[in-house]
Amino acid sequence: MKIALAQHDFFVGDVEGNAARIVELAVEARDRHGAHLILFPELALTGYPPEDLLLRPNFIDLVERKLHELMPRVRGIDVLLGLPLREDGLLRNCAVWLRDGRIHARYDKQILPNHSVFDEKRYFAPGQQACVVEIDGHRVGVTICEDIWHPEPACAARDAGAQLIVNINASPYHLGKHAERMQVLRDRVAETGLPVVYLNLIGGQDELVFDGESLALGRDGGLRFRAPPFREGLHFLEFDGADLLASEIATPPGEDESLYAALVTGVRDYARKNGFRGAVLGLSGGIDSALTLCIAVDALGADAVEAVMMPYRYTADISIEDSRLIAQTLGVKYREIPIAPMVEGFMSGLAAEFAGLPPGTAEENIQARCRGIVLMAISNKTGRLLLTTGNKSE
Repeated sequence: MKIALAQHDFFVGDVEGNAARIVELAVEARDRHGAHLILFPELALTGYPPEDLLLRPNFIDLVERKLHELMPRVRGIDVLLGLPLREDGLLRNCAVWLRDGRIHARYDKQILPNHSVFDEKRYFAPGQQACVVEIDGHRVGVTICEDIWHPEPACAARDAGAQLIVNINASPYHLGKHAERMQVLRDRVAETGLPVVYLNLIGGQDELVFDGESLALGRDGGLRFRAPPFREGLHFLEFDGADLLASEIATPPGEDESLYAALVTGVRDYARKNGFRGAVLGLSGGIDSALTLCIAVDALGADAVEAVMMPYRYTADISIEDSRLIAQTLGVKYREIPIAPMVEGFMSGLAAEFAGLPPGTAEENIQARCRGIVLMAISNKTGRLLLTTGNKSE
């Protein structure tokens, strides 16, 4: 059995666009690669996390309508698709197994996370039953995201006759997440004696970043497949009835490379999903703003990025020279806007208020706030997203 894994991004709220992409990927997996089954991430039809869109009945109506529109368009390949569905007045986080233009089976997520960035108990009711589907003589157990972090759902699928566990995810990235996932999957394999396929979402959504890095482990707990992180792709695995066959194993990035890729992904997707026409930032000649500029260029392209040096009387010549050099090296639009007239205007207006008081932090902060006003004005006027360049100590 050939399994396709759609490690792709799906936009929150864009149900029509997501449905079109699901059809496109399913047809490609069927016609170009001969796949028997394609997996899509958790809540792929709505994008993840849809949050309070789920409280709008007309949004759920749209989801159900688009599901029924796409089903007849993906015949000839089984499709496991994540979406929310209503039943008896309750909303559930579901995976529907589509076959021959209809819903062949359905699984409701059992473990609803309600910690850290997750708030699923606000929206969903938990499922109770295992789901095992037979395809070409192979019995596949279905789980969704948090289910795989606990032993019960996978063990229930095994007890219901599964030979293989598939897990569709929208699992956010943080440093060290790869090692955590690997250990969790090894635990599930050890408990069930079954191979596991783990498909994850990719892309940025507001403060969250999804890294992909889809995985598959064999019955012995050994790695059979790993997709490149932070990169969309349609990947393939084969299951012979007993175990998963070895496939692509991408080398995981180091910690610094992984973090940089996460920052680039977050900036890129926040800008494009919220309609910004690029990015603007203040360039000081220091390493913080230089790094931020590199991230912006890798995320959005040099043509979409503007850097602004805002010198004052205390600005060293080397800061201006370094700012010009990095802007030239990266090929971004660069401007120098002196802030002395603005600072002096504020100081003049505050002269009576500050009379008789020694100069200090208040005067220093006026410089920074003038720079903030300049950058926000450029952002508002040009439609570019303003990126902060301050480190945590600032």
